[in-house]
Parts: sequence; C-alpha cells; structure tokens
Amino acid sequence: MAMEPTRMEVDDGTQQSADPLPFARSYQLEALDAAIKRNTIVFLETGSGKTLIAIMLLRSYSHLLRKPSPFVAVFLVPQVVLVQQQAEAIKMHTDLNVGMYWGAMGVDFWDAKMWKQQIEKYEVLVMTHAILLNNLRHSFFKLSMIKVLIMDECHHASGKHSYACIMRDFFHRQLESGQSELPRIFGMTASPIKSKGGNPELSYWKTIHELETLMNSKVYTCVDESVLAEFIPTSTPKFEVYKCGKIPSALYTCLTNQLNVLKEKHELSTKSLDLVESSLSIRKKLMKFFSALTFCLEELGVWLALKAAWFFSHNDTDIFTWEKLDVMGERIIRSFSLEAYKSFARLLPSDPKWMISDDFIGNVNKGFLTSKVIRLIQLLLQYRGLKNLRCIVFVERVITAVVLESLLNEFLPKHNDWKSKYIAGNNSGMQSQTRKKHNEIVEEFRNGMVNIIVATSILEEGLDVQSCNLVIRFDPSSTVCSFIQSRGRARMQNSDYVLMVESGDSNTHSRLQNYLASGDIMRKESLRHSSLPCSLLEIDLQDDGFYRVESTGASLTLESSIGLMYFYCSRLPSDGYFKPAPRWDEETRTLHLPKSCPIPYVRVEGSAKILKKIACFEACKQLHKIGALTDNLVPDIVMEEAPQDFENEPYDEEQSSYVPSELVKPCPTDTSILYHCYFVELDQNFGYEIPTIDFVLGMRSELDSDIPNLHLELEFGRGFLTVNFKYAGDMLLDSEQVLLCRRFQITIFRILMDHNLNKLKEALNGLCLGENLGLDYLLLPGTRVNQRPSMIDWKCVTSVLFSREEYSKEHTECSIPSFVHTKNGLICTCMIRNSVVCTPHNGSLYCITGLLEELNGNSLLQLSDGRVLTYKKYYVARHGLNLRFDKQLLLKGKRIFHVKKHVQRGGQQTEKESSNIYVELPPELCSIIMSPISLSCLYTFSFVPSIMHHLEALLIAANLKKMLLDQCMQNVNIPTIKVLEAITTKKSQEKIHLESLEALGDSFLKYAASQQLFRTYQNNHEGLLSVKKDRIVSNAALCRVGCNYKLPGFIQNEPFDPKKWIIPGDFSEPCLFKTEFLTNERNIYIRGTRKIKSKSIADVVEALIGAFLSTGGEMAAVYFMNWVGIKVDFTYIPYERNFPVEPEKLVNVKHLESLLNYSFRDPSLLVEALTHGSYMLPEIPGCYQRLEFLGDAVLDYLITIYLYKKYPRMSPGVLTDMRSASVNNDCYARSAVKAELHKHILHASHKLHKDIVRTIANFQRLSTESTFGWESETSFPKVLGDIVESLGGAIYVDSGYDKNIVFQSIRPLLEPLVTPETMTLHPARELNEYCSKMHYDMKKPVKSFQNDSATITIEVEANGVTYKHASTASDRKTAKKLACKEVLRSLKERAESSK
Repeated sequence: MAMEPTRMEVDDGTQQSADPLPFARSYQLEALDAAIKRNTIVFLETGSGKTLIAIMLLRSYSHLLRKPSPFVAVFLVPQVVLVQQQAEAIKMHTDLNVGMYWGAMGVDFWDAKMWKQQIEKYEVLVMTHAILLNNLRHSFFKLSMIKVLIMDECHHASGKHSYACIMRDFFHRQLESGQSELPRIFGMTASPIKSKGGNPELSYWKTIHELETLMNSKVYTCVDESVLAEFIPTSTPKFEVYKCGKIPSALYTCLTNQLNVLKEKHELSTKSLDLVESSLSIRKKLMKFFSALTFCLEELGVWLALKAAWFFSHNDTDIFTWEKLDVMGERIIRSFSLEAYKSFARLLPSDPKWMISDDFIGNVNKGFLTSKVIRLIQLLLQYRGLKNLRCIVFVERVITAVVLESLLNEFLPKHNDWKSKYIAGNNSGMQSQTRKKHNEIVEEFRNGMVNIIVATSILEEGLDVQSCNLVIRFDPSSTVCSFIQSRGRARMQNSDYVLMVESGDSNTHSRLQNYLASGDIMRKESLRHSSLPCSLLEIDLQDDGFYRVESTGASLTLESSIGLMYFYCSRLPSDGYFKPAPRWDEETRTLHLPKSCPIPYVRVEGSAKILKKIACFEACKQLHKIGALTDNLVPDIVMEEAPQDFENEPYDEEQSSYVPSELVKPCPTDTSILYHCYFVELDQNFGYEIPTIDFVLGMRSELDSDIPNLHLELEFGRGFLTVNFKYAGDMLLDSEQVLLCRRFQITIFRILMDHNLNKLKEALNGLCLGENLGLDYLLLPGTRVNQRPSMIDWKCVTSVLFSREEYSKEHTECSIPSFVHTKNGLICTCMIRNSVVCTPHNGSLYCITGLLEELNGNSLLQLSDGRVLTYKKYYVARHGLNLRFDKQLLLKGKRIFHVKKHVQRGGQQTEKESSNIYVELPPELCSIIMSPISLSCLYTFSFVPSIMHHLEALLIAANLKKMLLDQCMQNVNIPTIKVLEAITTKKSQEKIHLESLEALGDSFLKYAASQQLFRTYQNNHEGLLSVKKDRIVSNAALCRVGCNYKLPGFIQNEPFDPKKWIIPGDFSEPCLFKTEFLTNERNIYIRGTRKIKSKSIADVVEALIGAFLSTGGEMAAVYFMNWVGIKVDFTYIPYERNFPVEPEKLVNVKHLESLLNYSFRDPSLLVEALTHGSYMLPEIPGCYQRLEFLGDAVLDYLITIYLYKKYPRMSPGVLTDMRSASVNNDCYARSAVKAELHKHILHASHKLHKDIVRTIANFQRLSTESTFGWESETSFPKVLGDIVESLGGAIYVDSGYDKNIVFQSIRPLLEPLVTPETMTLHPARELNEYCSKMHYDMKKPVKSFQNDSATITIEVEANGVTYKHASTASDRKTAKKLACKEVLRSLKERAESSK
C-alpha cells in the first residue's frame, strides 16, 4: 500500500473511511466526523466515552499505520496510571499493535536505535507526555512520522507543560516553516479551562481560544447537555455548610511553639551532616513536615495531627519519595516526627479504653477534632441507609487523606460495615503508593470491598473509577477543571455531589456557584465560535532562545536547557561523597560545572530573571560543540553505553571441537603408505612388578618441530610416568601391513577399554581400506636391540592373527613340546604363556602369564564362604560345566588392565588393579584371542590413550600456534606448551591451565586499552573512558573476537574420559569429521560439538595475550591483540592539559615528591591527582578521576607482571590469588594511610572527613603492617585507594609514560608485597572451597540494610549441624568477609576437636 505523500486535505474522505463501532452514540459519531475533517478537541463530560472516539479515529487511520508502514499514532496521557488503561482500551477495539511507555521503564536512557525498534514493531504508542517531548527534542521522533497525535486531558496544554511545548516548539514551528507532514491532532477534555476563572463569558472564551490556537484545533462539544443526559447520569450538587470550629487558639499557640522548638533543635543537628547542600536539604524537609503538622493541628485537630506525626515517624513508611535523604537525614526527620507525636499524645486522655469516637462534641471543644471533620462524619452517617455505598472524599493534601482514612476506619465500624482506604498521587513528594496499589484499591471499590476512598486529585483524572454514587468535596476544587472532573466521578443514577463550605466563606461559595454554571457557559462559547478558523500561533523562527542541530533536527530551548544540564551532570562520574551538579552563582552570574565536565564554567549577561536559563542554554550549546552532548543532544555517555549490535546477538554455547589435521586422514588406497615414526620411551618412576615397554607412533604427517623432542611427566595412581618422544625415521608399509597394524591396535584397545569382545567383532568386520575420513595413525609395540630402540615388534603385532594352522608351523621350533586342550584345540604351552584369552562361559578376558605347576582340576579351591571344593566340582556347581581334562595344569591368568587415566588437578587416584589379582583357569575353558603378547605390552598400552590425549592437545595447540604466527607474528617464537596452557581451562582438570596467563593477559589488556584511551580521548571524563574500556575488555567483546577468529574449537575444556577416546583406524562407530579452513592455507577438522561458556572464550583470549606477553614481550602481545581485532598501540600522543594552578599554594609539593621519590616536571599533576570531585572551588579546574582511571590499570599490570616474573614456578591460580590480595582498593587505601596521604587530599565532603577519621582510628588498632590481604575488619573509603592510583597515573604521565618509574615510585608505599607464603585467600572464597571439599551445604547469604550499615548472615550446614554468623559493617563486602571468617573459624575448630 502506498504511503500518504503529503498531509491529508480536510475534505479527503476517500482514504479515511471512518469505521465506527456499532455501539457508538450519536454525539460520538459527530465528534469522529469532526476529527476526521480537522484537528479537534473533544469537550465532553467525564464518562461520555471520549476515549472511544479516539479509538474510532485510530481505526480510520489504521490503513496508514499497519506495518511495514513507517508511520505511527501516538496517544499521550498525563499520568502513568492512564498508560495501561488507555492501551487496553485500544487493544480491545482495534487489531493494532500497541506499545506502552512510562518513565520507570528507563526510557530516558534509550537511544535512537531503541526507539526505532519500537516504531518498527508497534503501530500505536501510548506514553506519558514528557516522553514524546524528550524524543522530539532529541530527534528520536519526528512529527512527520506521526499520523495521529492524541492528547488525553489536553486542558493541561499551557505554560511549560509538555503538551504546550510539543505544540509550540515543534508543531507550530514546522507549520510556520511550511512543513506539510504534520499529524492529525485530537485532544480530549472534560473542561477546556483549567484556571479558576473570573468573569465567565469573557475569560472562558479567551482561555478556550488560547487552547484552540495552541492546539491548532477546534473544540467540538454537544449542542445541548440533554444529548449527554440521555446516556450519562448527572449527579445532584448539594452545598453542605459547616460552622467555623478550629482548635482553641491558646492550645494551637502552645503546640505550634513546641513544634518550633523541636524543629530548631533538629535543625541544629543538621550541622553535622555532609556539605551545605545536604544540610539545607534536610532543613527544607523539616520545614515541610513542620508545615504539615501545623496544618493538621489547625484544620483537623490534635488527634489527627497525632496520627500524622505517628505516620511520619513510623519506620515502615516510605515518606521520603520526593528526594532520597542520606541515612542521617532520615534519622533526623523521624526523630522530629516521633517527638512531635509524643507532644501531641501528652494532651490526650491516658485511659487505654478512650476512643476519639466516644464524644465528638466534647472532642471539638477540647481541640481534638475540628467542626469540619465532625461535619464530614455526620454527612456520611446521613447515607448509612444507602445500599452499596460507593463514596469518594476529595481532599487537597496527601496527609489529609492518610489521617482521615485512619479516623473513618476507627469510627465507622461502630455504625456499619463500611471500609475506607486512601489513594494519593505518587508525585506528591509525601507518600508513594504504587500504581499496582492504586489499581488494587479501585478494584476493591468496584467490588464493594471498599466503600469510601479518601483521595487527592489523582482520582479526578486518571484511574477509571466507576459505580460511584457519592462524591464529597472535603476541600473545595481549586479550578473549573477540578470541579467538573470530580463531579463527573459520581456516575450512578441519583448520585450526589456534596460541596463542603465553611459558613461565612462567601468567596468560596460564589466561586463554586460559578463552577456549577461553567459547563453550560463553556459549551455555549465553544459553539458560538465554532465556525471561526483557528488562529495561527505567533512563532519567531529566529528566536535566540532556540537551538537546533541541523544534522539530526534535535533542539534546545531556554526552558529545556536546565533539565538537560542537570541530566548531563547526573551522568558524570560520582561516588558516595559527592553527586555532580551545576552550581549557579547569582553574584558573579556564573554557572560552575563539575570538575569532570570539559567546560569548567559559563558566565553570562542578560535579564536577571532568566540568567540561569541562559547560562544552562549556553553551556549545553558549548557541550554540544565539543561533543560532550551528541547530535541528538544527549550526554555522550548515554550513547556510549547503548548496546552495540554484537552485544545483542545471542551466543550459542554449542561450539565445534577441533581434531588436529595431523591425526585425521582419508583411508589409504595406495599399495604402499609412508609413515613418520616416533619412538615413545616410557620410564616408570614407581615400583611395580610389571614393567612398561616402549611403543611406536606412526604418523602420516610429520609432526611440528618441538614435538619429536617432547618430554611429558604424567602422574598416575602409582606414581609418575616419564614420556619421551624421539624421531625414529620413516617407514613404508604395504596395504596388508597397514591392515594388520590396524587390526592389532583395534583389538588391544577394545580389549582394554571394554573388557569384553562385544564390540571387537563388529570393529574388525569393518576393517578395510577405503576413502573414509578418520583418525589414521599407528600405535604399535616397540622393541629394543642391545638396549637400544629398534623398531616395531612385529611378532607382537601378529599376535592378532593367532590360529591353529599358523601355530603348528611355528611349533616345530619348540624344543620340548607340551600341549594343553583349549577352546582353540590342542595348543603348545609356549603359545599360551603370553596370550590374551577369553572364557566364553562368563565373557571375561585374561592375560595368561604361565601354568600353575601344582594345580589341576582336582585340586582344592577354598571359597569365600569357607567351603572347600575341587575346581572340577566348583565349575559344575557354579557354571554347570564339566571339566573333561581335569588332569591338565591350570593356567595363571591376570584380569585385563583398565585404561589408565592420569591424575588430574586436585585429584587423588589409586590403581584399581592389585598385583595379587590372579585367577586359576582350566585351559579347556579358554579361547586364545592374541598370542604371543606380553603382560608388559598390555600394561603399556593401558597408558597410551592418556598419552595420546596429551599429544592431541599439543597438536591442537601447535595448529593454533601456526595459524597465529602465519597471520601476525612470524618472528615470535612461542613454545607450543605455552599455547596449550593458554587454551586449557580449569574445567579440563589438567595440571596446567590458563589461570595464570589469563590474569597476566587481563592486566596487560586493561593497561594497553586504558593508556590508549587516556591519551586518545583527552576531553573524555572517567565514566566515558570506563565505558569505552569495557567495550574493549568485556567478556562479551573478547568472546566475540575469539569466535570471529575460530578460537573456541581449540579450547580444551573437558576432562579426559577414556571411554570417549577414539581408537585410530576404527571406523565401526560413526564419527563424522568436517573440514574447517582456518586460513586459505591451513585447515583443521571438526569432530562434533561441546558446550563452552562465553566467559571461557574470553578467558582464553586473555590467556593467549598473556602467553605472547610472557614469551615475546609487550609488542608480541600487541600484535596478537591487533590480529584478533583488539586495536591498541603505544603510539606517543602529547598530553595537552589546561590546568592553570599554582601547585605550591595548594599542596606540599616538596614533601610529596620526597615521599614518592620522584620530582615532577609538571607539579600541577600532583594537584590534579589529589583533588576529589567534591572540591568545587574554581581555582582547580579538574579532579583525579581521569588519572585514577589510568593509574588503576598501570598499577594492576605492574604488580601482576612483577608477581608473574618473581615466582615463575607458581602453580596456576596462585597468581590470581596473589593479584587479588594485592590489587584492590583496600590494599591501596592501607598504603595511603600508612604514608599519611589522606592529609593531602583536597575535598569538601564532611562525610569523607568523618570516614577518614574513623578509618585512621581503626587502622591504628590493626596489628599487621602489611598492605595486602583481608585482615581489616572495617571498610576503607574508596577515595583513599583512588589517590594511590591517581598518583601512579600522574607519575606515568609526567614521566613520559614510563611504567618502570611508576613502579619504582609507588612500590615502596605498597611494601611489603605479597608472597606465596604470606598470601591468604579471601575468607568468602576460602569458605566456599572448604565447603566444597568437605561436601557441606552453604546457604545463600542473607542481606539486610539499615541506616548506614549492612548485615550479612552466612549459614553452613555441616553433617547435620548448622553454623551461622551475622556480621554488620558499613558496606556489604566487609560484612560478608567478616561473617565468612567467623563461620570458617567455627568449622575448623570443630574439625580439630573431632580429631
């Protein structure tokens, strides 16, 4: 369907066939007709179905909205509660896709891409008004893409409201500039007038005309109220006059004086709070609570003031929703409220049986209640005979709603079963009720579970409350609109609208009388001027207070600049000691910006009333020009944090598993095949009666240069086995010989792996030469001549061809023939002495080592139950077999060995076979499978799968090494074993794994990225640099580059399982290999898939960086990083600083240089490194955050590389633990305290000062002098650690980026450095590992937070006993550390006591 090229003409009815709903009323159809023809404001009473008109308008435009159309309709609402309500109505009556949006969804942080996705997905977008305004300002939305713009409760369109800004700053500007692609405007209101109103006829039309002009729309309303009356019941207005009856003036004066004293007392305590702004904020809030309580005293009485004070002081009540207070601030407010509560309580009767409802008249005289409150109670009692009462009591203040609910629920149960609840808006700043809570109360009201709702204006517009038959205005409406909307809530037949007015208040009475007549007047004025066209709103397109970005269309006004300025500052880096915000200096007319902002200040001239706006406007323009605000006029960090495409791509854990190309070949079809042979010498470093022999590995490809001289030391259950590979030369075999070799290795490995013959026959049946792709290499017994390696033991290889005929030929050389009867027939004993036999009656396999000279079938056998039988009788009884040759000597057989699995990391493995496990076998029950084959050969081949597993891993590493060296580093000589270490995860359970290299590579990667970002983006604050760094070093980014370069297939992440080992040359089981081209010249093979976590791939990338770094130096690591797409370099970029300060006047330069053993070329770097963000004085233009960002990475790398080189033989994982114990903020903080660096920090945070004082006191109690480890029982302010890092960054910059100088300077502060002997594990990790080792059940930590502390409870169940400890500290990390330490101590004490 073709999209509409230009704005629709008013009389174009061909494309817009109104599709009215069959139950639409006549006036709704008239309104729809008007809305189709022109921009329209529908002015109809509450409950008249305005939303249905909007929905029918959407239906008429639906053909232009259906996807893939680029157009949308936008439905704006003034309150969050209306978003879902209106969206559900649209979904009910249309088939359009509807999206819903409100602020709590985090839409303020969405970027253009995110909104584009929403526009492509949905056809109608229902949202709160500010969202569309922000999107238009940022040019994420354009009016030209909106076909219909609906504004619910459009009477708000005035002044600075979003509705007015949307129309004035966008619609009318584009209309004035000749833009034709503008949306159809549709407004809805129950009253086009929001103000109080003066002379009705004149002021009402003026206001309506202004609304029509701004909305570029004409008001539609019914010609006569009787038209609506046919469909909508109208409530009867009643005035309820009450006498002026406030509390006695002497009592009021006394109590307000007491409240004043309490307020002043608590204001004094704010002086101990952090910063002037914080103290001022608390005093403002104290004033709000003081005002609320004095209001309750005067208007409602002492008892309800008491209820208000109790409400404010109650711990479970979240009353601080307008702005988050710090912990001390909350404490002060609650203390004030509690003391006020006690003051009020002293005036009330102490009798516990006394109730406020006992004597209303007396309570008024005593000042406990006011006559207004009593009149409300009496008024409600007049309706006690009304069945199914549904009453809304409208009040002006939230606290009035709260305390009246309390009163009604105490009084009403004496007279009826009515139940009351209150509803208050969550923008009141006093008490936040969730939208869910509002909806629950309204639903209870509809169902009759709640009869009376005491509500603020939120129920005037917003929540759809039906079935209401009584509305009471406890407080009078402040505007015409409020009056009409609250009256419209009484929709049931014969409902009442009661207006409470104080006797003698003629002004209020007159105003309410005008409001009663206002509906008719507004209707008449609208109809009288309905034929007049809309006036054009005057717009100055050259307005200096309007800034537009040409590339995107994003715009800025004086009004919006303040919000944008604060939004920008809110996204600057902060900590617990300061929140960045602009500071306006009225006297100097200067806007001071936070130190991390690239613009230090803006000074302006102009009208005093709007100077701050002008300053923010100019600052925003400057920030845009330097890129700190993007072309969409959002903070650069918002765009930087937006997810990249690859971050949204799902990661598939199923990854290929590579097999080295050297091991995979097609089956040979040539008459002769060349094999490269490697003699594998085995040396047992343990005592065992059966020795190993050497074996030969035959490969069809020559191995990598460092494999032939490979030396392995593998640990098995009995001890270590040394394996040496030596190149033995080439060997040419014909096809028959190849098949014989394959038959041998298939037979011996199937026997060793299966311990039965079930699979052997099938495997041998498939033995042939063809073109199948599979594992093709030879593993054959070796032989020595004169103690020197010779070659293949062919006699042993031919053991698989054993048959009686061949035996007979060989037997002629036997000097003293001695025969025994076997399943194979009559066999000479020399052929059965070294053989593998099967006993078919039980399917078992044995290796025969000789004959038992004194035992035959008639010899006695002692059974395990103590019985003694002859062997002959035993076989009859147990197996039903009768020995025919019972005089034959029995054979000595040993059970077949299990395939050996090398001892893996952390494991202890013992041999399953014992040297004494021999059995006596009658020869006639034995069938010879292989002969001759020695016991040593079988024993040796039980080790071979494990040896080949290691060789295969090495070959995988060699293939990766070749690929890397081909592409990026031809001159780097990196050992294959180092590559293998880098691709072996801890999950594989090998002795070597990547953890040390990963720690090394991680530190270098962060260092390389950080130094480059620091130098490249010299105007970027620390937050931006951190986001950019995370883009480079995050696990998601590293996983992506690893996958792009096919690294997952190389990763060794599964422990060796002998059962899964594939026998070379065995094609009986399907094992499909696929070719994977690593480069144009190199390929490898894929054998199935396995699951690999994305973090494992990231770890391998870091470990490979560490491998190249440790063998080839930093440039080798950089080459590798650049090859995989991590673009970093160390190109020198001059660091340009604009830091005009006199360092000697601000810090003690000489002392600090002496302490650091370094003389600064530019001492202003010292000032920058010691300046905290809270230090807002303008003489210092920046703070330490950027230098801290740099120094953090530099020190991390320096300490990590130092530990790695200092302790080269440390086992994997130890480096990670040592690094963790040395490179953390607490360690640096302790170093700072030891060096007394805290005395030199420039800051303006009282809280930081207090925390440092507390830290110094705690530190002095520490017995240890070390700066590493986890001994501290308190947390350190992060600032203390930060300055050590920032000083490191300052020295790095000042020295021309010489990291060695940094280490020489900072290392003395960190001494003594950790060693493997002094290192301790973090208590949380130690406890975790201890529980895992002992198989204890460690429960999930329980966290709780109160005031300024965190409590963590750790619980472990050990053998039915529960060990539990709760620790409290200023932060959760310290609390967890302490709790874990205590539980660990208890567990260890228990273990010691049980020994």
